[in-house]
Amino acid sequence: MQTKFWQLLIVLIITALIGTACGGQKAASEPATEEEPVVEAQAPAAEEETAAEPSAPDEGSYYERALAGEFDGTTVTILGGFSDQDEVKFLNSIAGFEEQSGIDIQYSPTSTFDTTIAVRVDADDKPDIANFPAPGLLARFVEQGHVIDVLSFLDEAYLQGQYDQSWLDMATLPGPDGGPIMAGVWQRINAKSLVWYPKDDFDAAGYKIPQTWEEMLALSDLIVSDGDAPWCIGIGSGQATGWPATDWLEEIMLRTTSLENYDKWTRGELPFDSPEVRHAFEKMNEIFLNEDYVLGGTAAIVATEFGDAPTPMFEQPPRCWLHKQGNFITTFFPEGAEAGVDYDFFYLPSIDEQYGRPVLVGGDIMAMMRDRDEVRAVMEFLTRGESLKGWLQAGGALSPHKDAQLDWYGDETERGIAEIVQEATAFRYDGSDLMPGEVGAGSFWKGMADFYSGAVDLDTALQEIDAGWPQQ
Repeated sequence: MQTKFWQLLIVLIITALIGTACGGQKAASEPATEEEPVVEAQAPAAEEETAAEPSAPDEGSYYERALAGEFDGTTVTILGGFSDQDEVKFLNSIAGFEEQSGIDIQYSPTSTFDTTIAVRVDADDKPDIANFPAPGLLARFVEQGHVIDVLSFLDEAYLQGQYDQSWLDMATLPGPDGGPIMAGVWQRINAKSLVWYPKDDFDAAGYKIPQTWEEMLALSDLIVSDGDAPWCIGIGSGQATGWPATDWLEEIMLRTTSLENYDKWTRGELPFDSPEVRHAFEKMNEIFLNEDYVLGGTAAIVATEFGDAPTPMFEQPPRCWLHKQGNFITTFFPEGAEAGVDYDFFYLPSIDEQYGRPVLVGGDIMAMMRDRDEVRAVMEFLTRGESLKGWLQAGGALSPHKDAQLDWYGDETERGIAEIVQEATAFRYDGSDLMPGEVGAGSFWKGMADFYSGAVDLDTALQEIDAGWPQQ
């Protein structure tokens, strides 16, 4: 109050000295002048903050700015391996976003992605976004500094709302300085932790779906007592013979040790010749080395082509009853076999409760290689289930997104697999695909084939696989 009194008195004195015409206008505007500078000082600060920091994904995000038409007329290029019907389904899934945003997404398919992306990067002809078929391949380009950190424009809390933490962990790779970056976002995936069985015959025999590993072994014993071999297993695959057995070992590693140990194993920090991996082999051999369990005995495992292995399930009566394989295996089932009638599936049960319900997966990870606002908008769009909705309806894909709905799936089998994915407590990528090619597509495949053919003992196989790791 005293301050205002003295201010007013000073104003009156000045007014009396220099005249009413000049001083009266100043006195009348002074209260407004005390408040206006506060407003003017804040406005530039707000503009600087908006320009310097990416918007939060739920308020003025790049995706929402795209839908508002801000990037209308721009073009974003994607290089990937989708071809034929997969390319059509992918393009149909993104068409709605293109129409709404005005962004032209130009997709270039290639059947030689590994080679093509390397050539284009070397020629400084990088696509805006590259659709990597595995994080192992992506890691090299991240290390070389060719990939933009997703966390530079998307908030981690937002991503945690869109994906299970496992997906974010698998997308986190060492950058050029060795520090971790979020190297991409997951789009289409496939699930491997499935056991297929001849449903009509299975139900007629009175068999029950096992919920634990021990229950699955008990079911196997029951089938043996009924005079049949429970398991259809084949790991033959030409030059790639052995890879189906690597999937089995990866599944069991996820069920018998920690995710941290699994990650160390795929990086070569936990040897094959270690107690953890040996324990996984012990569990695997409860099935593979039981002559009564495997159709044709253990000797038939390597001799049988993986695509032929499930065929005896469909004979009348079935000659084997259980087959572990990813969701792609239905393309090898006999023509006319009907899902839910002739065959069905269940989740490969957990072994140790402390490791939950893990699911072994494969899938596509979208990595951003050029940084522009419209590219950021497309990347954010790809973090949403709607980016895959059309493909889910058409069939041939699974979604890793938390906001994907089960009723989006047009195929009943895929809907059931998606339910298993949604109930999973953790995910990890196919281990052999994460390892260097010398191991993952070399000594690991060969070691599994050599061991289960009886060519070498387990000690020798483990030592030979470990010897495949490149020397640093």
